[in-house]
Amino acid sequence: MTIETSIPEFGIKRDNEERRDGGCAVVFDPATQKYAVGKHDAGGLYRLFSGGVDANEDIKQGVLREVLEESGLHDFLHVEQIAEAFTHYHNSLKNVNRVAKATCFLGILKSATLVEAKLEEHEKFTLEWATAEEILANWESRNQNKDFDHWVYFLNKAVARAKELGYDKDK
Repeated sequence: MTIETSIPEFGIKRDNEERRDGGCAVVFDPATQKYAVGKHDAGGLYRLFSGGVDANEDIKQGVLREVLEESGLHDFLHVEQIAEAFTHYHNSLKNVNRVAKATCFLGILKSATLVEAKLEEHEKFTLEWATAEEILANWESRNQNKDFDHWVYFLNKAVARAKELGYDKDK
C-alpha cells in the first residue's frame, strides 16, 4: 500500500489491516469550555465522534453525520478542517485492524441542544463532557499500542485552533 507522505502517519502497522478512510470531529462547547466525547460503557475510554465516510459522501458532511448519529449534537456555529493523518489502529468496537486516511474537523457549538442519537449496535458509549487535559490523560493511560496517537494529534491541533479563534479561553 502506498501512503501519502505529505501528512503524518501514526500507530503501529499490523497484519491484515483493512483500509477504511473516514474522519472525526473535536467538538467544543464555548458555554461550558468543555469538549464532547463518547465514553465507552465498559472501561470508560473516551473517543472522538468518528467513522467511515461513504464513497459518494463529502468528508465534512460524513463527519457531521457521524457526530449527529453518535452524540445527538447538531447545532454548530463554526466547523473547519484542522488536520489529516494516516493511522494504523485496532478498531476495538469491530475487532479489526485498520489503516485509514483520517480527516479531522473542529466543531464549535452554537448550542449543546441534542436530538436523539442513533448508535449502531457495536457502539457502546454515551456523550460526556471533559476538558482537553482529562481527555488526554484518559488516552495516555490506555495508549500502549499507539492506537490513540492520531486522536492526541487531532485534539492538540483542535485545542490550539479553538484558542486561536477565541473560543477556548483556557481558564
